[in-house]
Amino acid sequence: MTDYKQLDAWIDAHFDEEIAFLQEMVRVPTDTPPGNNAPHAKRTAELIAAWGFDAEKHAVPAQEVKDYGLESITNLIVRRKYGNAGDGGLTVALNAHGDVVPPGEGWTHDPYGGEIENGQLFGRAAAVSKSDFASFTFAVRALEAVARPTKGSVELHFTYDEEFGGLLGPGWLLEQGLTKPDLMIAAGFSYEVVTAHNGCLQMEVTVHGKMAHAAIPATGVDALQGAVHILNALYAQNTHYREVTSKVEGITHPYLNVGRIEGGTNTNVVPGKVTFKLDRRMIPEENPAEVEADIRAVIAKAAAEFTTPAGGITVEVKRLLLANSMKPLAGNRPLVDAIQKHGAELFGQPIKAMGTPLYTDVRLYGEAGIPGVIYGAGPRTVLESHAKRNDERIDLEDLRRATQVIARTLADLLA
Repeated sequence: MTDYKQLDAWIDAHFDEEIAFLQEMVRVPTDTPPGNNAPHAKRTAELIAAWGFDAEKHAVPAQEVKDYGLESITNLIVRRKYGNAGDGGLTVALNAHGDVVPPGEGWTHDPYGGEIENGQLFGRAAAVSKSDFASFTFAVRALEAVARPTKGSVELHFTYDEEFGGLLGPGWLLEQGLTKPDLMIAAGFSYEVVTAHNGCLQMEVTVHGKMAHAAIPATGVDALQGAVHILNALYAQNTHYREVTSKVEGITHPYLNVGRIEGGTNTNVVPGKVTFKLDRRMIPEENPAEVEADIRAVIAKAAAEFTTPAGGITVEVKRLLLANSMKPLAGNRPLVDAIQKHGAELFGQPIKAMGTPLYTDVRLYGEAGIPGVIYGAGPRTVLESHAKRNDERIDLEDLRRATQVIARTLADLLA
């Protein structure tokens, strides 16, 4: 049996070093868009090399990245092998993503500073999910220093395409045949182990009208008014979505959000073109093809209803992203059991196994037949973390304890 207290003590003794590593991760911006993420991968590889971790650098071809709408992606794999082939040991992958949305406004701390105040570390991606670059790395270091496994292996997957859906992150590594672990843990929050999550459909809708001088608006077709008519029809769907409930704890019902609108040419011109982008979250029980067909039908019906003396509108609808939901695979039980056991002891409260309304790139491992869960450093909720908002932060005690949970879990799985 591994002495869990020795693992905990090693992490305690090296915790200042772990914090400093996380600060370095935060200080290299990975705003996506624009998505120039290769510099962060380079810095990560440089830092972990000091601990004997040789990171394989897998650069996604430049044209493929450009066609995807990003600037650069270099995914990293660190392979730590403890036994011989055929010894029956498991390969466990730990995945965290380095790409993140731009910081936005309203920060009281430097979003790239890694500043510490009142036991919290602030910065964009401090909680989601550069914190798990640190927790996963130091859990593996503790494992090797204390438990010293003699069979199986651990892989660190540091990827850079979660915000755009993961196809050029974990999806690309899996498609290229660069990895096929037996089990995997992906970055998450430390007060629950997530076994399922929502899917996400993102679409771009372009409404075309007819430009005209604002002094004679009747000669034009106002694309913004047409877009508003469509938006009202889409928002009305949220009322119907509340009637569709999920059986997965932690997930409620589907919903729709419009996060970006742009259009028009000037204040004194009737807008001839307006574009908006929508985000439709799908519960695990929904069929993505049916969801997309329904959205397109709502848009088409609303567009047909909108008419003016000068004519109607035309609409183009383009799918931007389709991320399937994550459904639990039967083989994830050892992960769930170990994390719940150690999490309960270290956090002093039960660790639930549940779903989350987020979508992640973890689903791609599941689609490849690899059982996995979401667990890592972070507060109780997305709201507390300020993820995708100003002043994102992580409680350093949560970082410490999550690192200890992961180290103990790896020791159990590789025993």
